[in-house]
This record gives sequence, C-alpha cells and structure tokens, in this order.
Amino acid sequence: MTDRAAEIAANLAEVRARIAAACAAAGRDPAEVRLLAVTKTFPVEDAAVLVDLGVLDLAENREQEAGPKAEAMSALRPDAAPRWHMVGRLQRNKARSVVRWAAQVQSADSERLVEALGKATTAALAEGERTAPLEVLLQASIDGDPERGGCPLDGLPALAERVIRSSDLRLRGIMAVAPLGMEPSAAFERLAGVAGSLRAEFPSAVELSCGMSNDLERAIDYGSTCVRVGTALLGGRGLASP
Repeated sequence: MTDRAAEIAANLAEVRARIAAACAAAGRDPAEVRLLAVTKTFPVEDAAVLVDLGVLDLAENREQEAGPKAEAMSALRPDAAPRWHMVGRLQRNKARSVVRWAAQVQSADSERLVEALGKATTAALAEGERTAPLEVLLQASIDGDPERGGCPLDGLPALAERVIRSSDLRLRGIMAVAPLGMEPSAAFERLAGVAGSLRAEFPSAVELSCGMSNDLERAIDYGSTCVRVGTALLGGRGLASP
C-alpha cells in the first residue's frame, strides 16, 4: 500500500468510527447512515483508493470535473461499480452532461432545473446512455439565502410534486448545508422537521443528506441518512483531476 493509500485508509477508519459513535449516541443503527465521499478537486487515483476500500458512493460538485473523472474511474477500476452523485449547484444547460454519469443529483432546487433533468434523463435512456431513472434530492435552503442556492423550505412540496410528475426521475429526499453563521444543531433540527413533513406527503423521500466533515455528528443526531465527507477523508484542497 502506498503512503497515500495508507493515509486515506486511516482517515476512512476514523470517519467510520465517528459515524458509529454518533449513531450510538443517537440510538441509531450505523447502517442507516451512508457515507458519501466528496472527491472534488482530488485526482481520480484518490477516488480509486476509496473504491478499493469499499466506498462506492462518490460525489462531485462540478460537472466539467466529474464527467472525465467518472470516465477515468471506469478505466482504472473496470470491475467496480461506484455510484456518482452531483452535489454542487447545477445549471440547466449542464443537465444533459450530468445524466450521463450521475446516479443521483442532490442539488435540484428549482422547477426549471427539474424539468431539464427530466428531459435529459428521458433522452439519455432512449439513446442508451443510461439504464435507470435518475434519483433526485431536493436542495433545501434552510435560511432562504438565494446566494447559496437551494429551494426555500415552503417551496419544497411543489418542487417534490414536479419531480414526481416526471416519468424518469425518482424523488429520494432532501439535501442541505448548515448556513454560515447558524448553529448546526439549530439548522439540522429545522431541516429534520421539514424532512419529516415532506416524507409524510411523499413516501419515497426517505433520504436526508446533511452533515459534513465538521458537523456530521450533529447531523446524525437529527436524522441524517447521508453524510457528505471530503476533507476528513482526503485532507485539504487537492489537485484538480486532469
């Protein structure tokens, strides 16, 4: 094992231990919380190490980096089947490119984007570029700040309805980031209430994606089913993939 692979393995063990401890404190089963490794700005070789270690959910936030990285991964690990997730803000004109590699988009925050994703997915399925519908999480704006992206909390039901109406999209839940300047526990408590209401109306919306390297414990305490971890796994900002 190379020094870098050993470093990533040690980091992964620590993150998994943190998740297990947080689940124990919250009285939850660790199997309820999925680890989503955020590999943005790091080379595909680091992502391949994570795949070798059993982490098969990988996330990117820029389409122009993710597409080539997913293709490179197929060459590096042809027998692996990682699931790639889009977690960054997404422009409608990138929808066609994203659906070629993403199993799930966690950043759907407007009806116009949902419409673009639906059309792109239908086209990709028809042309053999996909074999399954696209999973979608609604990005929620906890504080309503339009600069940070996300759908205002009171707009989530209508946005969920728009996803449900698309034949080739599958609503899976909501995603959010704790706003800067807001105590994470307060943010996640508010989000958990909204997630519960949405789930009652749309039973397929079971996933709550919140919590990152610095606040995953508090997110798990409030019901997160998916923590998005980059720095704690791979370190500070890395070199962008070619």
